[in-house]
Parts: sequence; C-alpha cells; structure tokens
Amino acid sequence: MKAMKIEVKKFSDGIYAMKGISKKTVDEHLKLYQGYVNKYNEIQEKLAALTQDDLSKANQTYSYVRELKVELTFAWGGVVNHEIYFGHLGGKGGSPNGDLLKQIEKDFGSFEAYKADMKASGLAARGWVWTAWNYRENRLFNYVGDAQNSYPVWYAKPILALDTYEHAYFIDFGAARGGYIDVFFENLDWAKIEENFSSKK
Repeated sequence: MKAMKIEVKKFSDGIYAMKGISKKTVDEHLKLYQGYVNKYNEIQEKLAALTQDDLSKANQTYSYVRELKVELTFAWGGVVNHEIYFGHLGGKGGSPNGDLLKQIEKDFGSFEAYKADMKASGLAARGWVWTAWNYRENRLFNYVGDAQNSYPVWYAKPILALDTYEHAYFIDFGAARGGYIDVFFENLDWAKIEENFSSKK
C-alpha cells in the first residue's frame, strides 16, 4: 500500500481577531490540528511498511494492523473536523442568506430554532457537533459526535463543525461552554458555510 501524505491547510487571518476567542486559544488549537496532520502522515507510512507477516497476524481483538487502521480514522477525523471548523471561522456572524437560509427555515422552522438546536447539541456533545446535509433524507440536521472518529453519519455531508472539546474554549471561558457556543456563532463566515452547502452532493 502506498502512503498518502497531507499538508497543513492555511486558514483565514480572521481567526486571529475573533470576538471572545483569543489568539492564544487559536494558537494552541492549531497545534493540535498540526498534530493530527503529523500523526496521519506517520500512520500512513507505517501502513505502507506493513509486511506480509504483519498482515497475517491481523486480529479484531488486538493486532498491529487493527491499531493502525483504527488510529488512522481518529487522526483523519481530527484533520477534517478542524479544517471544516477553522475554515468557516473568522467571519462577522449574523445569519446565512439565500438557499441555505431557506433550507434551515424549512428543516428547523426558523434560524433561531436552528441556533437553539445547535447550542443544545453542543452542550450535549462530548467532542463535536456538525450541521450536515443528509442527502438521503434531503434535509439539514445537527449531529453529535463524541470523538474525532465517531463520524461519518451515513449519507450525510457536514457543512458546519462546532468543536466542543475543552481545548476549544477553556482558556477563554473556563467551564462555561454555552458562552463559547454563543461566541462561536458571532464569528462564523456564513459565505463559506453557504459554499459548503452549495457543494453538498
């Protein structure tokens, strides 16, 4: 198997001037993202180096193959989740427009109802919340994930990601996760989320 290597993405400079989310939080958070990229590349190299002997010892209880395959999903989840998250931060908040707003109003009743559902989901989640387009049901839904690799939800593409791990907010908000979620909305770039929605299929 050939190893695939990925590079760290560059995000908008706006993430360093957000309301309520400090530069220190962003800097520390980006170090974690860099770590996921590094580990993904490292695991890819180890998978490429597997021998026939390693493959023959694969086992569902414990084996080197299982360990690498499972941890690759965790590292990959950490990469993708953070790229969605930082990709739509650094904006001016407000609300979406056009087709996305119409879809939110159709699926949630109103934008305010959507935000309330998203905040409740964020308070209930152990790791992540995604607003995703379920292309089997043809609707938006807020999904909860308790770990980097508890996604995907089948037939669903995330268009917005909310990190609810403590590292995303503890420096600025302590245990007050609800305050962080409120500020998260104030820093969204809805134009980027609308792009994610328009390319949902």
